[in-house]
Amino acid sequence: MPYTDAFKSQMVKRMLGPPAMTATELSKQVGVTQPTLSMWLREARRVAAAMPDEKPVPAAPKKWTAQQKLRVVAAAHGLEGEALGALLRREGLHEGELRAWRDAAAGALEPGAEAASSGPLTAGQRRRLAASEKRVKELERELHRKEKALAEAGALLFLEKKLQAMGWDEGRRGGEDDAPDEPSEK
Repeated sequence: MPYTDAFKSQMVKRMLGPPAMTATELSKQVGVTQPTLSMWLREARRVAAAMPDEKPVPAAPKKWTAQQKLRVVAAAHGLEGEALGALLRREGLHEGELRAWRDAAAGALEPGAEAASSGPLTAGQRRRLAASEKRVKELERELHRKEKALAEAGALLFLEKKLQAMGWDEGRRGGEDDAPDEPSEK
């Protein structure tokens, strides 16, 4: 019985999933023999393997300059709904990116934002900075000390495992070495 290409394609799609079915299961459901379904599946795979992969290569994200970001933020100001969506599609942006750019621009324009990033430090700021630097040095020294202790403990464990592998027994620690020496002849 001749089957249309559309029917064959639909059967192949059902065998490939999701949820994928075996040719035997599909045969019971639709009344087409299992060998025929398997042949269609093999043929579809052979054709797909011979076709060049035509998946579009995703473009790398666009690198936006500060001026471009500001232009888009200004253009989006006051837009809502479909108008905002059209602008975002035209620019290739997501709403979350635009929101982050708006927040960054607003944060940069707040009073005190510039003072925190540039200019001479006050006496209080210098004291806090010096105290922070001192604390960092203390923590670095402590970290170095602990790293050395950890390395030493690791070496001891390694040596202990080596001794155990050679047959050294912890119970014999006080055995041979601590035995009194025989009196030597003078």
